[in-house]
Amino acid sequence: MYDYIKGIITDIKNNAIVLDNQGIGYYIYVSNPYSFETGVEYKVFIYQQIQEDGHFLYGFKTAEEKELFLKLISVKGLGCKMALPILAVGSTSGIADAIERENILYLKKFPKIGDKLAKQMILDLKGKLNITASSDTTGVSETEEELVEVLIGLGYKEKEIKPIVSRVDHTLPIEQQIKEALKLFLK
Repeated sequence: MYDYIKGIITDIKNNAIVLDNQGIGYYIYVSNPYSFETGVEYKVFIYQQIQEDGHFLYGFKTAEEKELFLKLISVKGLGCKMALPILAVGSTSGIADAIERENILYLKKFPKIGDKLAKQMILDLKGKLNITASSDTTGVSETEEELVEVLIGLGYKEKEIKPIVSRVDHTLPIEQQIKEALKLFLK
């Protein structure tokens, strides 16, 4: 079992990265491969899934993200391939908050999550998540952080996102913020 692998990113795929560690290239599925840069060294927290048809590695930038992933895959009917896109679209604190507040609408915005599975997530995880809002001191609000994560998930680079995010009205619901940000990118 692996806890983490430290190495240099040699390739970025659609849904994975290749992490070189002492000449071995590990193919690791990640929620947002475009948040990594090739040629840069990272410490990637790992979850190894062993099945009859293969061994799979899932990677995370933080231990908190890995912890949430492990909780998500413990939910009946929610596997690794469904949990990874949840982490790509939502922030760890936002997902935990939605589960604690029983916000089914927020949970249903994730790919392949319907009413039944959202209720199952709340049933299985409410009160069991020890994830709090990140102690980011950059002054970025949770909705701004969520908007940045969504835009990165859509393939935009962080340096081009920051000026756009500052122009978006963060009192709007996240869906409206995304629409407003995409309109600003088109200008």
